[in-house]
Amino acid sequence: MIENLKTFASSFFVTGDPLIYGADVAIVLTMAAILFILTYFRKWGWLWREWLTTVDHKKIGIMYLIASLLMLFRGGVDALLMRLQLAMPHMQFLQADHYNEIFTTHGTIMILFMAMPMMFALFNIVVPLQLGARDVAYPYLNALSFWLFFFGAMLFNLSFVIGGSPDAGWLSYPPLSELSGSPGVGQNFYIWGIQISGIGSLATGINFLVTILKMRAPGMSLMKMPMFCWSVLGSCLTIIFAFPILTITLALLFIDRFLGAHFFTMLQGGNPMMYVNLIWMWGHPEVYIVVLPAFGIYSEVVSTFCRKKLFGYKSMVFAIMIISILSFFTWVHHFFTMGAGADVNTFFAIATMAIGIPTGVKVFNWLFTMFRGRIRMDTPMLWTIAFIPCFVVGGATGVMLSVAPADYQYHNSYFLIAHFHQVLIGGVVFGYLAGIYYWWPKMFGFKLNERLGKWAFWLWNIGFYVCFMPQYALGFMGMTRRVYTYGWDMGWAPYNLVSTIGAFLMGAGFIFQVLQISYSIKYGERDRTGDPWNGRTLEWSIPSPAPLYNFATVPRVDSQDAWWEIKQAKEQGTFKPVPVRLEPIHMPKNSAIPFIMSICWFIAGFGFVFSWIWMAVIGLIGVGACLLARSFQYDTDYYIPVEEIERTEASIRGAV
Repeated sequence: MIENLKTFASSFFVTGDPLIYGADVAIVLTMAAILFILTYFRKWGWLWREWLTTVDHKKIGIMYLIASLLMLFRGGVDALLMRLQLAMPHMQFLQADHYNEIFTTHGTIMILFMAMPMMFALFNIVVPLQLGARDVAYPYLNALSFWLFFFGAMLFNLSFVIGGSPDAGWLSYPPLSELSGSPGVGQNFYIWGIQISGIGSLATGINFLVTILKMRAPGMSLMKMPMFCWSVLGSCLTIIFAFPILTITLALLFIDRFLGAHFFTMLQGGNPMMYVNLIWMWGHPEVYIVVLPAFGIYSEVVSTFCRKKLFGYKSMVFAIMIISILSFFTWVHHFFTMGAGADVNTFFAIATMAIGIPTGVKVFNWLFTMFRGRIRMDTPMLWTIAFIPCFVVGGATGVMLSVAPADYQYHNSYFLIAHFHQVLIGGVVFGYLAGIYYWWPKMFGFKLNERLGKWAFWLWNIGFYVCFMPQYALGFMGMTRRVYTYGWDMGWAPYNLVSTIGAFLMGAGFIFQVLQISYSIKYGERDRTGDPWNGRTLEWSIPSPAPLYNFATVPRVDSQDAWWEIKQAKEQGTFKPVPVRLEPIHMPKNSAIPFIMSICWFIAGFGFVFSWIWMAVIGLIGVGACLLARSFQYDTDYYIPVEEIERTEASIRGAV
């Protein structure tokens, strides 16, 4: 019996690597600390009522934000481990199989478990407030979306210490991701972690599309919406068409692995290129899914900190929608070298070049907004200004890659790695950091320390260029992707060492951001006005943080920059206040079902990972039971009485 247990434990848990043992200790200590704090301070009830069962979009947004920052840390540590391995020739810091696992998990985590939840955090925190709405269209579905993402991410990350991480690359091309190439359970963790979180992502896209189309304040036509809401609309439309492709693709791969089908195994009549086409039919729109909201953030920040109306509003809207459409016509540029033929390559090369045009329009509009503006160099504006040259370089190298004949030289090289990170970090991460700094006072009621923020900004930016500029040169010198080690004769050592130093500078920037948040919780400047940046849109018209119901009375909108126009009218003495009469506010009740259903999905996913059908069936039965319970749940909402609204407003205004 004991021997059987030992055999099971040795195959179930990941062993043999000191780094894994260190992670095991860190996980155990962290969990013990969390349990101790919750028990010692008697916070279990508070945690259940206020967070685990909440359907409040603002709290859900904060949970998305916390999760994304944790994933940024995990993905960043993976990046530093890879850079240490590549810093010098013939390094033995990582085992070869461990290195493969790390570059697989790094890419997957950064795109799907860091960028996506950081984007959804800002969706939740900002969109209803900008629209003048009291909640999202489907609050219950919103909570379910978060918990599906969270438990999908936890299932994926569990592979680090249980079963073994996936090692077939962040897009898991067959045949490496088939049973013949990945016989362990790591690839199953990949499939089910992404599948479960992907359901939540698709639901979020539907939820915010309906919210934007149906829940705008009276008078707010589509062409009076804030630009961030337009960018969210474009992103959600792309999510709705792209994510089902990912779901089906991974389902087919799992059927290959689990039931012995051969969709992607060439020797049995399948075709691995079908997988490559499908995964990039999702994968390239995914890049625009995460970058479009960043474009919306830059538009809001530039307009606010230049104290000017956004230049070319209609052209910006048109550019967003064109990018959303064209994003589905560029996927083949990821495999120009695969032999699709000159006609196919030409079409996708032209489409890839064309998508740069609306992006260029947006950059010029931001520059024209800055022109002769009274620019305030606060932290959100710093990140926005840093984005422009960074993204211009990323766009230029993207156009280089879009030229099919030239791509035969750049393909699979570190030139591509540099370009990808130039766009994803310089465009997406910089944008989301600008948004987090910008809307932080609205989330938490205080501003982040500017001095520490500027230290973080400069370390991030200097580190970024030190890290990725040498990688363009390495690509030209012939260094290919997924290289584990190399010799002194290649001449790559100086560039790789400089690149590693840059990666650690970026890590230092992240540490400064953690210090900045910690310091600001106690000493940060409190937002007493609800409008610390002198903003232009409706979220700045209410106190910080926003009350449960957002708006005591639903605002009326008559222009694009509704709140700015109201402030200007007050300054000029032309504002005519409209008499308001408070009415009871309809709100959704908290629900435990989203949390419980997501746990059931986690159990089902874990069962499928290890082919424990009994566990998978139990989990799916739990999912069905939750759906049934919800269908018979009629007491799902309530009304906040006028007296409570008056007390809340009086206490808020008194505090202000």
